[in-house]
Formats: sequence, structure tokens, C-alpha cells
Amino acid sequence: MDFVDDGPTGGVDYPRTYQEFREWFPDDASCAQYLASLRWPEGFRCPVCDGDKAWHTSTQHWKCAACARRTSVTAGTIFHRTRTPLSTWFAAIWLVTSQKNGVSAQNLHDMLGLGSYETAWAWLHKLRRAMVRPDRELLSGVVEVDESFIGGRATGKLGGSTDKVPVMIAVERFGTQWDRKLVLGRVRLGIATAPASLQSVDFARTTVEKGSLIRTDGARMFRVLGDEGYTHEYIAGHTSSEPGHVTLPGPHRIASLLKRWTAGTHHYRVERDHLPYYLDEFAFRFNRRRSKARGMLFYR
Repeated sequence: MDFVDDGPTGGVDYPRTYQEFREWFPDDASCAQYLASLRWPEGFRCPVCDGDKAWHTSTQHWKCAACARRTSVTAGTIFHRTRTPLSTWFAAIWLVTSQKNGVSAQNLHDMLGLGSYETAWAWLHKLRRAMVRPDRELLSGVVEVDESFIGGRATGKLGGSTDKVPVMIAVERFGTQWDRKLVLGRVRLGIATAPASLQSVDFARTTVEKGSLIRTDGARMFRVLGDEGYTHEYIAGHTSSEPGHVTLPGPHRIASLLKRWTAGTHHYRVERDHLPYYLDEFAFRFNRRRSKARGMLFYR
């Protein structure tokens, strides 16, 4: 699971404290060497001929001894062709991951002395895109799926009649449905173009492992999941008589935390077009909330 960190070792694979971080990465060369150890944990491999011998050039490239191909350790990463020192990028990543609730673009600009607010904003979005692994595991076990609305205040309006963005939420739930103590596992978030649409069904299919129990509200569109390898359990009356924190408490809790995070850290300055990246960051932090070492988030 995403929140179980049982592999890398603090002090060996990643720095445990800010002081250790500064000792590990005093310059660009040390940062490049660290990236190389992550990219080639078993030693250098040429992407062209698969050769395992190379030498380090003065331009921070690795030149294959067999075919002479030059390979940059930053190729294909968020650092590719950057003109900013890697040490500054590493400092930004440490700041973003070491703060429990993250930092805003203004915070990053002020702490690193970046050229402009726009630069800091662009950096944060690059980092958010890097927080999601393409091959991440699907949710499993008991998964609650529901929808909430994210955005500014809309006085006198409710739910789908507002200008808020419908956000789909899937979260693992441990224990029985009516346990008083709510214990949640990993979360996945997505944006729908319209409230209560079939996108929610597709979202469930692409985020939950088959064989799992999916718990939803009483909307009939979800019932096809019962014929597709899932056990589907729906809460009759959820859409009318029972409040969400009673019948589907998992998504309700996630929605509450998400709204509090966007308000507290980003002061509601979350544009609709970029909301998916903010959701990625929230999921990254929530799924690793049990990590005892902030340096582990830096490593991830």
C-alpha cells in the first residue's frame, strides 16, 4: 500500500533531517550522483546498447564506453534541460515534502528567492505531476466511492447547482460499516465534468481492483459493477434521508480534509484547470501520512 514504507532506509537511501540534507547535497554534482543512484540502482545501463560501463563527463553526462552515447541523468525527468541548479530543485523538493501540509507558491518563492511568483507556481505544478506513479496499485478490500464539490462559496445554492467542481472520491475503509472509529487506507481522487455522471462508474473501475467490495450511494448507475467482478453494496436512501458522514463516512472525511487543506495552505487559490494537480498532491500526502520520516517523502 502507498502508506507503508518498508523498503528504503533513512540515513542510507534518503536524508533524515534538514542538517543531513545539507550535508548530502552541497552542490550540483552530489545531486546528479544521487539521481544516478535512483535511475540506475544496479549500476549504469546504456539506453541504446545496454552497456554497463561509462565515464562521467564534465557536462554531467554519462558516456557509454561501448557505443559512446551520452546520457543525461535528468533526461525524461522534471529536471530535463533546466537552467536552474539541481541543488535549488532539491531544496524545493525538500521544502515541499518536509512540510506536513505542503507550501504555497508564495512560500516557495519567498524561501528560495526565486525570480518570480510565476516561476515558483510552475515549479510546484511540476512537482505535483511527479507525485503520481503511473503504475501505482489499485485500491482494494472495502472501498467507498462518492462525490463532493470543491471550490469557493456559492451562497444560496446547493451541490450541482453551484459553480463548484465535482470531485470523485474513492477511499479504502477498514473495519465494519458501522464501526464508530473510522480507519481509512489509501485514497484516489478525480474530477468529473458534471455531477452524478457515468464518469463516477468509470472512475471506480479504474481505481479499484476487481474482487473488491465497492460501497456507493443508491444511484442505479453503479449497479453494473456487480456484474463486472466487484461486490457492490449500495446504501439505499443515502441521496435523501441519511447524511453522508453516516452512510459513507470515508469520502465525507476525505472531502472535509481536502477543503480544509485547500483553504489553509492555498487560501482557496486553486484554479479549476489545475485542480487535478492539487488533488494529486493531496492524495500523495494522505497516502503517506503514516510515514514517520519526512525524508521518505523526499525520496518518493
